[in-house]
Amino acid sequence: MNNDSFFRRQPPGRLITAGFAAVILVGALLLCMPFSVRSGAEVSFIDALFTSTSAVCVTGLIAIDTADHFTAFGQGLVAVLIQIGGLGVSSVGVGLMLAAGKRVSIKSRLLVKEALNIDNYRGIVRLVKAVLFMTVSFEAVGALLSFLVFSRDYEPLHAAGISIFHSVAAFNNSGFDILGGLRNLIPYQENILLNFTTSFLILAGGLGFLVILDIGRHRRFKLLSFHSKIVIVTSAVLVAAGMFLLKWTEDISWLGAFFQSVSARTAGFSTYPIGTFSNAGLFVLCILMFIGASPGSTGGGIKTSTFFVMIQAARSACTKRNVSAFHREISQKNVSKACMITVLSITVVCIATFFMCILEPDCSFIQIFFEVVSAFGTVGLSTGITPELCTAGKLVIISVMFIGRLGAFTLLTMWISRPESAIRYSEESIAIG
Repeated sequence: MNNDSFFRRQPPGRLITAGFAAVILVGALLLCMPFSVRSGAEVSFIDALFTSTSAVCVTGLIAIDTADHFTAFGQGLVAVLIQIGGLGVSSVGVGLMLAAGKRVSIKSRLLVKEALNIDNYRGIVRLVKAVLFMTVSFEAVGALLSFLVFSRDYEPLHAAGISIFHSVAAFNNSGFDILGGLRNLIPYQENILLNFTTSFLILAGGLGFLVILDIGRHRRFKLLSFHSKIVIVTSAVLVAAGMFLLKWTEDISWLGAFFQSVSARTAGFSTYPIGTFSNAGLFVLCILMFIGASPGSTGGGIKTSTFFVMIQAARSACTKRNVSAFHREISQKNVSKACMITVLSITVVCIATFFMCILEPDCSFIQIFFEVVSAFGTVGLSTGITPELCTAGKLVIISVMFIGRLGAFTLLTMWISRPESAIRYSEESIAIG
């Protein structure tokens, strides 16, 4: 069979999954090489695989400290993997084709359509160009502002490297840092410029490229699309609610509460040691991590729009009204898909938590549950147990990160390419509740 014909016959979900898996494997192999590992440090294949998966899935959970174990090349490779994971393998591939002056095929356009979660593939080339330009612009501004902070503590060249890495990680909602010592951003918990710069990058990356483009075109809330309104309102409510709840449950500043609320929406940076948080605070973070960012963004989770539709569906069931918002009705297809995504996501988290409880009996339930939800939401926050996980435990977390990045719904349907069945059965009621 012709390879090109075989490629064309594969559904987009299957190709995207294979592409992510291939990048992760290549990244893991390169991170094991001597030129990637610092002199005197040891990096096993499982830790390299964990790091590569965490980077490509834009998570930020680490089994080994990135700065202490990898050379400048290794750290640069992690940044590249984060960038590929954030933009999506298909978007990067189309960008390279455009740079090489090659024609973008229909199949490639379909892959980008699937990856960015848009309705059709018209204008895909323009969209990819806009996404790439937007990414470079946000990351350049973020790197410049971060440099103003890091240059006070590091030599200019070192500070520039940290700033670029930090900006890439923040915009792509990946909580990696290269400050060393597993400190994350704790030394800068009261630095207003770095906190707000990082929060701005996280929010921009988490809104989704289509929403940012919509804001750039219309600039007035009333003129925005239905999707953009839902994403912006839901994101704002979640950040505000998370900030107040964290301030209530934890002994942290308002700046810290705001930052952790933003970061928990799939970014994974921390300015306070998460392991010291109360169970109530950890539970608040778990809710934010599970919901995550928005469709077509660099983040994970069930997505803000899914959460919004579920809330509206529940409200509709209680009030006997149609599922609607902003004077627009939400289709039953959207409601069904939101329910399916939520149920599948809860199932993945429950199964992974069960296996982790067996594999890591010395860890408390809240630590394990927090770790699994963080992995599924591709967040990267941790109570500190990640480096101590056994090999089997790390493999479970690797699997959850992979599922979280691609989406449980995508993985479930990647093998289903047959058309919808025309068979219909007679309807009958059953007792519910």
